[in-house]
Amino acid sequence: MSLSQLFQTKRAVSFELFPPKTPAGEKSLYKHVEKLMRFSPDFVTCTYGAGGSTQGKTLEIIGKVKEQFNVPVASHLTLVGSTAEGLRQYLAQAKEQGVDYIVALRGDPPQGEKEFHRTEGGFRYANELVDLIRADFNSFGVMVAGYPEKHVEAPSLDVDLDNLKRKVDAGADAVVTQLFYDNDDFFRFRDLCVERGITIPIVPGLLPVTNLKQVQRITTLCGAKLPQTLVDALGKDLTEEGQFEAGVNQAIRQTEELVAQGVSGLHFYVLNRSNATSRILEAVDLTAYRDSR
Repeated sequence: MSLSQLFQTKRAVSFELFPPKTPAGEKSLYKHVEKLMRFSPDFVTCTYGAGGSTQGKTLEIIGKVKEQFNVPVASHLTLVGSTAEGLRQYLAQAKEQGVDYIVALRGDPPQGEKEFHRTEGGFRYANELVDLIRADFNSFGVMVAGYPEKHVEAPSLDVDLDNLKRKVDAGADAVVTQLFYDNDDFFRFRDLCVERGITIPIVPGLLPVTNLKQVQRITTLCGAKLPQTLVDALGKDLTEEGQFEAGVNQAIRQTEELVAQGVSGLHFYVLNRSNATSRILEAVDLTAYRDSR
């Protein structure tokens, strides 16, 4: 099923992985994916390392996930360090290996650099990557990124939304958002997208908080804010178990509100673990929600 058909027929639930650095980490990953499969995800995505350092591993992982669990898979693809020809080669390899969808991203600057620099012979903007996919690899479904609190490099939310509109007009099938913890930010973002004529599905990206220091580091990098009520709840109990419980309970409430407001789908950044996302999906009955298209 194509990505556009998928979102026309149901509200999709998806999980995002990243390539482990060790054989032990990879073995653990598949065990956690197996646990998540009981929630019948509609697809599974996988990132790759900075500058494309784990592209081959990404294809290997999602290939195994598709083969072992019979689920559609998506590969992330960024412009960092890539020429147009290199992007074509990766897309051809991904197609040959049965990848279903591509998450088309500009990508973050390499570690130690503050600004993105176009690779000679490559592209500067994600909409150019979407153009390439639509011109030469149109069988792929294409997802692009949206930022409810704006991209950290964008001078304003208006400029950021204009950038998103270009990616959508180039042929994206769905928008998956950066993580956020205040649903009002997402709903405001969704309304602004509609005002700009962005009518494709806008799927909230959710990262359950299980460790305060870890999520503070992540949100600092991506520009998302943590509500003070969540910070206070996590700070009341410095034990690992206490922070896990506080974070999961907040994520359950956040997911319940998103579901009640009829969001187009749910995309979970699972960080190669199953515990937190499993707790959320056990608590939130998604049966009627997923079939409500």
